[in-house]
Amino acid sequence: MNPAVSLLRATSYDRTPLRHSLETLLEPMGGIAAFVKPGDRVLLKPNLLTGGRPTKECVTRPEIVHCVAQMVQEAGGKPFLADSPAFGSAFGVAKANGYLPLIEELDLPIVEMKGKRYETVSDDFNHLLLSKEAMEADVVINLPKVKSHMQLTVTLGTKNLFGCVPGKMKAWWHMEAGKDRERFGRMLVETARAIDPDLTILDGIIGHEGNGPSGGEPRELGILGASANVFALDRAVVEILQVDPTSIPTIVASGQLGLCPELDKIEFLHSRPEDLAIADWKLPETIMPIDFGAPRVLKSTFRHLYIRFIKEPISAYR
Repeated sequence: MNPAVSLLRATSYDRTPLRHSLETLLEPMGGIAAFVKPGDRVLLKPNLLTGGRPTKECVTRPEIVHCVAQMVQEAGGKPFLADSPAFGSAFGVAKANGYLPLIEELDLPIVEMKGKRYETVSDDFNHLLLSKEAMEADVVINLPKVKSHMQLTVTLGTKNLFGCVPGKMKAWWHMEAGKDRERFGRMLVETARAIDPDLTILDGIIGHEGNGPSGGEPRELGILGASANVFALDRAVVEILQVDPTSIPTIVASGQLGLCPELDKIEFLHSRPEDLAIADWKLPETIMPIDFGAPRVLKSTFRHLYIRFIKEPISAYR
């Protein structure tokens, strides 16, 4: 069966029209009840990148999280919000970005993600540490933001799941990949495949273009997207942005692994990518190395820690 992607024009974060847009977006997929059953523990995984630029649209908007959490509760699910920012805490970043009033209204818990070792499909990445909160949730709803990215060209649903890797381990993976964008892309795809989100709802009402993921500027896009297949949704949104898919390591890797379908194999619900296309989306001015150009001594330190603590037998972590 071909994967289905729902794309919709949406222009407002006001809660009443936003709620209507989200319901319309999910309606041909069976609504939220197709993904959430009574009693399910439901992880809501937004992009909580930073608390430092709250007006620059670097994170998933709290209104999106609020509406989705409300829909989950109405379906009988028990939602909780979790992320593992590279810097700071999920609570601190959420607070800085205006999440708390909406979270308190719904009594929505914020959970700090912790690491645990899980086996993955690929032997290359079988030493990944992934959040047990994500791996043990009954349902995972991935809530990414549309952003340009100075290391990966564009960051969407697949990259957002890197937030399920504990904070300090993110730095390790950047050092491990070095300047190998292809390897880093494969790691991100294997992370997404291991977590296997039940539903991805993408916030593209206002995106973040230019020198992202945090150094760019807001850009009105007016789109929402949703799919049970995160790789198909990413491919569709890349088409909307009219960015060369071969320039995006996660798109390349998911295609090589047979996870990302060709556009003509995707069933589009509501709008098609060409109906929502953006002619002048701004990409980063330069592409930065995956390891941020870190000095050799820092890489050596990470390598030592890797050998000592990370490459132990998986059985030691069970």
